Amino acid sequence: MSPTPAILPPPADSSRLGARLLGDGARFGLWAPRASRVELVLIGDDKKQTNHDLHRGHDGVWTRHLSGVTAGQRYGYRVHGDWAPHSGARFNPAKLLLDPYARAITGGVDYRGPILDHTDESDYEPDQRDSFNAVPLGVVVADTPPPTALAAPIPMADTVLYELHVKGFTRLHPAVPEHLRGTYAGLAYPAVIEHLKELGVTSVELLPVHQFVSEPFLIKRGLSNYWGYNTLGFFAPHSAYGSVGTLGQQVTEFKEMVSAFHEAGLEVILDVVYNHTGEGGHEGPTLSFRGIDHSGYYRLAGDLRTDYDVTGCGNSVDTSQPGVLQLVADSLRYWVSEMGVDGFRFDLVTTLIRDEHHQVDLRHQFQQLLRTDPVLSQAKIIAEPWDLGPYGYQVGAFGRPWSEWNDKFRNYVRDFWRENTHGIAEMGKRLSGSPDIFNHHGRCTTASINFITAHDGFTLRDLVTYNVKHNGANGESNRDGTDDNRSWNCGVEGDTDDPVINALRHRQAGNMLATMILSTGVPMITAGDEQGRTQLGNNNAYCQDSPLAWLHWDTGDEWADLFDLTRRLLRLRAEHRVFRRSRYRHGEPVLDSAGNPTGRKNLAWFGGGEHEMTHEDWHDPHRATLGMYLADDETDREADDAFLIWLHRGSEPVQVTLPEGDWATTYTVVAHTGRYDELLDDKIPAGSRLWIPGRSVVVLQVD
Repeated sequence: MSPTPAILPPPADSSRLGARLLGDGARFGLWAPRASRVELVLIGDDKKQTNHDLHRGHDGVWTRHLSGVTAGQRYGYRVHGDWAPHSGARFNPAKLLLDPYARAITGGVDYRGPILDHTDESDYEPDQRDSFNAVPLGVVVADTPPPTALAAPIPMADTVLYELHVKGFTRLHPAVPEHLRGTYAGLAYPAVIEHLKELGVTSVELLPVHQFVSEPFLIKRGLSNYWGYNTLGFFAPHSAYGSVGTLGQQVTEFKEMVSAFHEAGLEVILDVVYNHTGEGGHEGPTLSFRGIDHSGYYRLAGDLRTDYDVTGCGNSVDTSQPGVLQLVADSLRYWVSEMGVDGFRFDLVTTLIRDEHHQVDLRHQFQQLLRTDPVLSQAKIIAEPWDLGPYGYQVGAFGRPWSEWNDKFRNYVRDFWRENTHGIAEMGKRLSGSPDIFNHHGRCTTASINFITAHDGFTLRDLVTYNVKHNGANGESNRDGTDDNRSWNCGVEGDTDDPVINALRHRQAGNMLATMILSTGVPMITAGDEQGRTQLGNNNAYCQDSPLAWLHWDTGDEWADLFDLTRRLLRLRAEHRVFRRSRYRHGEPVLDSAGNPTGRKNLAWFGGGEHEMTHEDWHDPHRATLGMYLADDETDREADDAFLIWLHRGSEPVQVTLPEGDWATTYTVVAHTGRYDELLDDKIPAGSRLWIPGRSVVVLQVD
């Protein structure tokens, strides 16, 4: 068996880590258990460096209190030890290192500077040049009160997620003052919050806001990391999103943004990247973790000198090391307790539950931490339940209290509406909360995060406009990005002036949004999808910090029909608990207030005839129409609340019979994805026949 790095003693008290103002100065602490010496470097306004030796504790934590240090002080570390890459030790005091616990970071990376710990000739020979002028610095930050708290927690069943990019969402917003566009303050601007409230979402899920850096290969192409999945500081809000300064002002501005959202009744969820860091593999820049302890922070291969990469990003953070798990836990608690956020979406989270042998362990300490920690157990937690390593795909396996991105929902719904499925059997599972994936071990329907699009891939508009990716702007000859788009351009590749094709694209976009919003589970909308945002067919815009990836607010008029549909459906969802049930339905009878059966079921399926679907109906490979009947059986206030939803993917209209008897007396069309004149909102007697337009979703309220 290949050797594994030794388990290092964790900090006995991690509150000593980082830089904290105390008394007449500040206390500094760094966990570096294998170092032989640690120097704290204070940097003055004149860039003069003043070095101070720290004192080692028995647990490998180096500390020192210095008088006269005030908020805004810039600092870094030089860590001494053996240069022994064969044993995972790459100590090189010529490299100025960022504090992993820094609460603010200023400056950037000079990619032409001496940022590598090794020479150009060999990855395993130390480079002796000082990196001081080429690396970012930590900033001492004063404690300030946390943001305004949300008036009341939003239950997961009531949650509607809205995934957005801090910069891209407001960079072109005409109502946001120009100096605030693309910043935390811009996102908190009243016109922005008004849009979110009008739409009907409950929770903004921010793409990464931990301090991040770009990959060297992008810089060489004249590009940069736009999405932010390349973390350098797990405690620091990304300084480039601040509008007034980077010496701690970004911390205050982030808190003010959270307060503004909370005061409007909106949650803030962070997309967090703890699975890898921006240092890349051992051949990449040394900015923090690698210089403090290569094998202490990262998973290493059997030779103990190269990184074991299950993330596709060059390195994998090693949470089998107790000190690293403590870092992740402290970071999460900080963002909840001090920065006021309400939950997290974990990028490539399977990496965080691998053991010291790199094997997936569903009982990992990280899992237990999130369940039992008094702070973190109160936060919402969402998994991207896979990574790129062995057995990394773990959709459905995370258990309570996790919610998980449901890629099976995304894939099937895309295929259904482009008429690339055999029948409708799987649609029943996806509409009802994917019980085949999540209905086990007491999990709720909220385990399924239902989505059609996300930051990664086509936008909704591009999904109905392009058959293939168009990623030429990324500089990789269109080789990057997935080819499994499951898209349909409706007859023409790219934008067109053809009104028939454009009408079909609007309808198809509406069909997919409607399917997601009306399905059991938690819907997630990608910012701008409700108003026709396009990336011109680029399905991998991670490196496009440009108008290509920013949201263009001038598409709102052209796609007003889609915005109105989304708003109407989200209002239905909010007003009727029948759409927000947390327990799985199995077609149980609905009872009246006296406990007697009403003749209805809480879930029933219809294929267009008078009766419920049969086994043969479910397995008819040519079937294109499905009716889902939902009735509320969980509250006496809405005991009669019921809806019949039709999904018809065929291109031609189809006639269906509306169930009668105990099912309903009359029906009313309350929403649909067709033209406004295709269906009337008059009451329709039960037992009547109704024409469902081709390629449409129709929502009928039961009277």
